[in-house]
Amino acid sequence: MRAALALILLAAPVAAQEPPAFDPAPLLACVEGGGDDCAGLAANACMEGEGGSSTVGMGFCLGAERDWWDARLNDRYQQVMARAKAADAELEGLGSAAAPQAPALREMQRAWIAYCDAACTYEATRWGGGTGAGPAAAQCALNLTARQATYLDGYLREGR
Repeated sequence: MRAALALILLAAPVAAQEPPAFDPAPLLACVEGGGDDCAGLAANACMEGEGGSSTVGMGFCLGAERDWWDARLNDRYQQVMARAKAADAELEGLGSAAAPQAPALREMQRAWIAYCDAACTYEATRWGGGTGAGPAAAQCALNLTARQATYLDGYLREGR
Protein backbone atom coordinates (compact mmCIF):
# COMPACT_ATOMS: atom_id res chain seq x y z
CA MET A 1 0.00 0.00 0.00
CA ARG A 2 2.81 2.41 0.89
CA ALA A 3 4.57 1.61 -2.36
CA ALA A 4 1.41 2.34 -4.33
CA LEU A 5 0.91 5.63 -2.45
CA ALA A 6 4.52 6.60 -3.07
CA LEU A 7 4.13 5.94 -6.80
CA ILE A 8 0.98 8.05 -6.92
CA LEU A 9 2.67 10.90 -5.07
CA LEU A 10 5.73 10.73 -7.32
CA ALA A 11 3.57 10.70 -10.45
CA ALA A 12 1.47 13.69 -9.36
CA PRO A 13 4.18 16.33 -9.90
CA VAL A 14 4.96 14.86 -13.31
CA ALA A 15 1.32 15.25 -14.36
CA ALA A 16 1.22 18.77 -12.93
CA GLN A 17 4.27 19.69 -15.00
CA GLU A 18 2.61 18.72 -18.30
CA PRO A 19 2.90 21.83 -20.49
CA PRO A 20 -0.26 23.42 -21.85
CA ALA A 21 -1.14 22.84 -25.48
CA PHE A 22 0.41 25.43 -27.80
CA ASP A 23 -1.06 25.78 -31.27
CA PRO A 24 0.31 28.48 -33.60
CA ALA A 25 -2.85 28.36 -35.80
CA PRO A 26 -4.32 31.72 -34.65
CA LEU A 27 -0.95 33.36 -35.16
CA LEU A 28 -0.43 31.82 -38.59
CA ALA A 29 -3.90 32.86 -39.74
CA CYS A 30 -3.24 36.44 -38.66
CA VAL A 31 0.23 36.66 -40.22
CA GLU A 32 -0.82 34.98 -43.47
CA GLY A 33 -3.84 37.28 -43.61
CA GLY A 34 -1.57 40.31 -43.50
CA GLY A 35 -2.46 41.30 -39.94
CA ASP A 36 -0.38 43.98 -38.29
CA ASP A 37 -1.07 43.08 -34.66
CA CYS A 38 -0.60 39.31 -34.48
CA ALA A 39 1.78 39.06 -31.51
CA GLY A 40 0.33 37.18 -28.58
CA LEU A 41 -2.59 35.51 -30.34
CA ALA A 42 -1.31 31.94 -29.99
CA ALA A 43 0.09 32.55 -26.50
CA ASN A 44 -3.23 33.98 -25.33
CA ALA A 45 -5.14 31.00 -26.71
CA CYS A 46 -2.63 28.68 -25.00
CA MET A 47 -3.00 30.49 -21.67
CA GLU A 48 -6.79 30.14 -21.87
CA GLY A 49 -6.40 26.36 -22.17
CA GLU A 50 -5.84 23.79 -19.47
CA GLY A 51 -2.72 24.55 -17.42
CA GLY A 52 -2.10 27.82 -19.19
CA SER A 53 -3.18 30.16 -16.42
CA SER A 54 -0.49 29.17 -13.92
CA THR A 55 2.76 31.11 -13.80
CA VAL A 56 4.57 28.11 -15.29
CA GLY A 57 1.88 27.67 -17.94
CA MET A 58 1.98 31.33 -18.87
CA GLY A 59 5.75 31.20 -19.18
CA PHE A 60 5.49 28.14 -21.41
CA CYS A 61 2.82 29.66 -23.68
CA LEU A 62 4.63 32.99 -24.00
CA GLY A 63 7.95 31.24 -24.57
CA ALA A 64 6.50 28.95 -27.24
CA GLU A 65 5.16 31.88 -29.22
CA ARG A 66 8.38 33.86 -28.72
CA ASP A 67 10.25 30.89 -30.16
CA TRP A 68 7.93 30.96 -33.19
CA TRP A 69 8.62 34.66 -33.73
CA ASP A 70 12.34 34.13 -33.12
CA ALA A 71 12.50 31.48 -35.86
CA ARG A 72 10.65 33.87 -38.18
CA LEU A 73 12.99 36.71 -37.23
CA ASN A 74 16.07 34.57 -37.92
CA ASP A 75 14.67 33.48 -41.29
CA ARG A 76 13.87 37.08 -42.27
CA TYR A 77 17.27 38.28 -41.08
CA GLN A 78 19.03 35.69 -43.26
CA GLN A 79 16.95 36.71 -46.28
CA VAL A 80 17.54 40.43 -45.75
CA MET A 81 21.25 39.76 -45.17
CA ALA A 82 21.48 37.81 -48.45
CA ARG A 83 19.91 40.73 -50.28
CA ALA A 84 22.19 43.21 -48.52
CA LYS A 85 25.30 41.24 -49.48
CA ALA A 86 24.12 41.00 -53.09
CA ALA A 87 23.48 44.76 -53.19
CA ASP A 88 26.90 45.43 -51.64
CA ALA A 89 28.60 43.24 -54.24
CA GLU A 90 26.72 44.96 -57.05
CA LEU A 91 27.61 48.43 -55.79
CA GLU A 92 31.23 47.45 -55.24
CA GLY A 93 31.36 46.12 -58.78
CA LEU A 94 30.14 49.50 -60.02
CA GLY A 95 32.84 51.27 -58.01
CA SER A 96 30.35 52.91 -55.69
CA ALA A 97 31.53 54.63 -52.53
CA ALA A 98 28.18 53.95 -50.80
CA ALA A 99 28.38 52.48 -47.32
CA PRO A 100 27.79 48.72 -47.41
CA GLN A 101 24.45 47.41 -46.14
CA ALA A 102 25.48 44.04 -44.69
CA PRO A 103 27.69 45.35 -41.86
CA ALA A 104 25.06 47.97 -40.99
CA LEU A 105 22.34 45.30 -40.87
CA ARG A 106 24.52 43.10 -38.66
CA GLU A 107 25.21 46.00 -36.28
CA MET A 108 21.53 46.93 -36.19
CA GLN A 109 20.55 43.38 -35.26
CA ARG A 110 23.23 43.14 -32.58
CA ALA A 111 22.04 46.44 -31.09
CA TRP A 112 18.45 45.19 -31.20
CA ILE A 113 19.42 42.02 -29.29
CA ALA A 114 21.08 44.12 -26.58
CA TYR A 115 18.06 46.43 -26.44
CA CYS A 116 15.64 43.50 -26.19
CA ASP A 117 17.63 41.90 -23.38
CA ALA A 118 17.85 45.18 -21.45
CA ALA A 119 14.21 46.13 -21.98
CA CYS A 120 12.93 42.74 -20.82
CA THR A 121 15.26 42.67 -17.83
CA TYR A 122 13.84 46.05 -16.85
CA GLU A 123 10.29 44.75 -17.32
CA ALA A 124 11.03 41.85 -14.96
CA THR A 125 12.42 44.18 -12.28
CA ARG A 126 9.13 46.09 -12.21
CA TRP A 127 7.56 43.05 -10.52
CA GLY A 128 9.69 43.41 -7.40
CA GLY A 129 10.89 39.82 -7.43
CA GLY A 130 7.34 38.43 -7.58
CA THR A 131 6.19 35.47 -9.62
CA GLY A 132 4.87 37.76 -12.34
CA ALA A 133 8.42 38.74 -13.33
CA GLY A 134 8.97 35.66 -15.48
CA PRO A 135 5.78 35.98 -17.53
CA ALA A 136 6.28 39.76 -17.82
CA ALA A 137 9.78 39.29 -19.22
CA ALA A 138 8.52 36.54 -21.54
CA GLN A 139 5.70 38.80 -22.80
CA CYS A 140 8.24 41.57 -23.38
CA ALA A 141 10.52 39.26 -25.36
CA LEU A 142 7.59 37.95 -27.40
CA ASN A 143 6.39 41.46 -28.28
CA LEU A 144 9.82 42.84 -29.16
CA THR A 145 10.76 39.75 -31.18
CA ALA A 146 7.48 39.92 -33.11
CA ARG A 147 8.03 43.60 -33.77
CA GLN A 148 11.57 43.00 -35.08
CA ALA A 149 10.48 40.10 -37.27
CA THR A 150 7.73 42.29 -38.72
CA TYR A 151 10.23 45.11 -39.24
CA LEU A 152 12.50 42.80 -41.26
CA ASP A 153 9.45 41.53 -43.17
CA GLY A 154 9.04 45.10 -44.38
CA TYR A 155 12.42 45.00 -46.12
CA LEU A 156 11.47 41.79 -47.86
CA ARG A 157 8.15 43.24 -49.04
CA GLU A 158 10.01 46.23 -50.47
CA GLY A 159 11.95 43.83 -52.67
CA ARG A 160 15.35 45.30 -51.99
